[in-house]
Amino acid sequence: MLRNVAVAVADHVAAFELGVLAEVFGYDRTADGFPGYDFAVCAVEPPPLHTSSGFTIDTPFGIDRLRDADLIAVPAWRDPDERPPQRLLDELNAAVDRGARVMSVCTGAFVLAAAGLLDGRRATTHWRHAAALAERYPRVDVDPDVLYVDAGPVLTSAGTAAGIDLCLHIVRTEHGAGVANALARRMVVPPHRDGGQAQYVETPVRVHRRGDELSEVLDWALERLDEPLSVDELAARALMSTRTFARRFRAVTGETPHRWLLLQRLLLAQRLLEEGDEPVEEVARLAGFGSAVSLRQHFARWRGTSPQRYRRTFRTREQLSA
Repeated sequence: MLRNVAVAVADHVAAFELGVLAEVFGYDRTADGFPGYDFAVCAVEPPPLHTSSGFTIDTPFGIDRLRDADLIAVPAWRDPDERPPQRLLDELNAAVDRGARVMSVCTGAFVLAAAGLLDGRRATTHWRHAAALAERYPRVDVDPDVLYVDAGPVLTSAGTAAGIDLCLHIVRTEHGAGVANALARRMVVPPHRDGGQAQYVETPVRVHRRGDELSEVLDWALERLDEPLSVDELAARALMSTRTFARRFRAVTGETPHRWLLLQRLLLAQRLLEEGDEPVEEVARLAGFGSAVSLRQHFARWRGTSPQRYRRTFRTREQLSA
C-alpha cells in the first residue's frame, strides 16, 4: 500500500510539475475520507533552491529522506543535456531494488534514464524531447504518443498536465477507480483522458517550393480534397508518368502522394472540427474520407483520439459559447 511519497527536487525545479505532485499526494484530504500520504519535498542539492519561475522554495528534507519513500517522483529536469547528481541516481536505483516505485513528469524521464532505470523498458516524455531521449538512451523504448507509461516499478509521463494523468493512475491502482474519480472531481480535472500526446503535437503543413513544377498540381489538389483523387490523375495533370511523378513528388514534399493526400485531408478535418459545427459525417465528406467510419479510423491512428473527443477538447471559445 502506498503511504510514503517523496519528490526529488533540484535547483530550477519546474513549479507546475512540483505543484501537481504536491496537489495529489501532499494535500491532506483525510477528513473527507481520502487516503493520506506521508509527503516530503526533498532537496537533492544544497539550498536555496529556486523554481524555474524564479521564486525560492524551502524544505527541511534532504536526499536521505528518499530512502523512506514507497514512491519517489522526479519533476521535469532543468536541462536534459545535464547529467543529474550521481547520488540522486544511486538513490533511485536503491529505491527500485528495495521494491519502491519511481515516477517522472515530463523531462524527469531523462533522470530515470541516466540512472539506467529505463533500459529495456517502455517510457515516455514530452513529445518535444522524445527524439532526444531515444537518441541519447537507445536502450529505452521511447513511446512519444502516450500520456504516461506504467512499466512496473518505473512510471513516466509526458509533458506538464500528463503528470496529473499519471498521478491519478497511481491513485486508481492503489485505491480503486472510485477514489481516483472522486479526487479528479475535487481537482476539477478528467479522471481519465482519452487519446495520447499525438493530439497535442503541432503538425504544420509541409510547404512545397514555389516555382517547382508540382506547385500547380499541389494547389489544385488542395482545393479538391473532397473529391476522389488518384495518383494517376495527379501525374497526368503534371504531365508525368506515374512512376516519375511519385519519385518527384517525394523529393519535393517528403511524402508519397497517397500519404500527402491523407495528411492534407486529416489537417482539413482537424480544422473543420476545431472551427465548425458540422456533424462528423459532413466533416468526413468535406475532407474526402467518404464516410464517418473512415475518418474515425484514420483520425484515431493520427491523433490518438476520436473526432468527437478532439472537437470537445479543441473547439474555440466562440463555438463553445454559440
